[in-house]
Amino acid sequence: MRQPTPAPTVGFISLGCPKALTDSELIVTQLRAEGYETSKRLEGADLVIVNTCGFIDEAVKESLDAIGEALAENGRVIVTGCLGAKPGQHGGTLVQDVHPKVLAVTGPHATQEVMDAVHRAVPKPHDPFVDLVPEARAEFRGAAGIKLTPRHYAYLKISEGCNHRCSFCIIPSMRGDLASRPIGEVLTEARALFESGVKELLVVSQDTSAYGVDLKYRTGFWDGRPIKTRLFELCEALGELAHAHKAWVRLHYVYPYPQVDQLLPLMAAGRILPYLDVPLQHSHPDVLARMKRPASGERNLERLAAWRKACPELVVRSTFIAGFPGETEAEFEHLLDFMREAQIDRAGCFAYSPVASAAANELPGQLPQALREERRARFMAVAEEISVRKLQARVGATMQVLVDHAPALGRKGGRGRSFADAPEIDGVVHLLPPEKASKTLRLGEFTRARIVAAQGHDLVGQPI
Repeated sequence: MRQPTPAPTVGFISLGCPKALTDSELIVTQLRAEGYETSKRLEGADLVIVNTCGFIDEAVKESLDAIGEALAENGRVIVTGCLGAKPGQHGGTLVQDVHPKVLAVTGPHATQEVMDAVHRAVPKPHDPFVDLVPEARAEFRGAAGIKLTPRHYAYLKISEGCNHRCSFCIIPSMRGDLASRPIGEVLTEARALFESGVKELLVVSQDTSAYGVDLKYRTGFWDGRPIKTRLFELCEALGELAHAHKAWVRLHYVYPYPQVDQLLPLMAAGRILPYLDVPLQHSHPDVLARMKRPASGERNLERLAAWRKACPELVVRSTFIAGFPGETEAEFEHLLDFMREAQIDRAGCFAYSPVASAAANELPGQLPQALREERRARFMAVAEEISVRKLQARVGATMQVLVDHAPALGRKGGRGRSFADAPEIDGVVHLLPPEKASKTLRLGEFTRARIVAAQGHDLVGQPI
């Protein structure tokens, strides 16, 4: 009998934000559906795909270094993602200028273009009886496809692109204008994820608050019932699914538009997590104007107060930019005062970094790098004071914790996250060994823990 031909193997490197990760998941799902095998090793694979980030200079360098590493270890490399959309100096792409030996380059959200390049480089295996039947492996999630996250949490992308033209950002030039996914499709994927065992669903996009704007909030259908393509209705339905599966829904990249107010009752009722990732970027009206930021930044203190009144447990995460072109000392002090008054629970800060082709590069008043870094450090000192104080206030409380790490059933302790902690960007809850011998900790399951201490950005909990 003829021995079956081994399936071609494809190595994969995924860089950048969760939105890029969901693009990687689509590509890997398609690879597996067509009979390719994925490999964690670059050396020895038939091909390597690198999904890149190109938002800031550090990300560009990381991506170019990863491409160089893949070329050195394997030699056959396809590049996709945001960096792939950056033009080069000679009519091609920046990637091809630096690494002319790559086989192909595509932009972001380009599954079919990537697969076309894969087919040219490594013809796909063909077996008409099994091509369309994915293997029953742990990472395959039914209608949701293959996920690259741990089995108990997953990202759900609800739209692609952005309608804003912030002066420091080039995302719209790479990912295009807002394009919302049909609400029935989104909810079908969400249900498949919950049914596969996901206990935390992280909703992502470039502008989550704008979901459905491009479709004029048209009515879609799911499970035979009409439902508007709008964030509130989406969250309401996600909350119902999560409640039925005893799971969490967490929202990311939520711009502070007035319609966000409608979500707070859902949070207060426990349908979605009382957590908002709101990219505020600055507080001073003049800086926000130079940034060309959407929404009315000067009203953010009012919004935060109203949100916390509607849902006292609300945790707010945000990101800011220090040293934006033209930022005066007074404008920066305004930002620090805003932080002290707003009491942002979780804050990150970037020293302004010029991005090729961004409009902000042409603004007057470019600040020295040393001053930008000094202001970032001053900002983070204030942010950390606030965070430490808020974490100390949780000592003595009992919290639900989703377990991320629990060797030997947690007999020596483990690690997890509370509702206030998004994976990889916030803190964690270090779990002590259970006091009762019968108490165990299991990866991907919830446990109750009494908070006994705060350590830096993290908490320490005693499972109960």
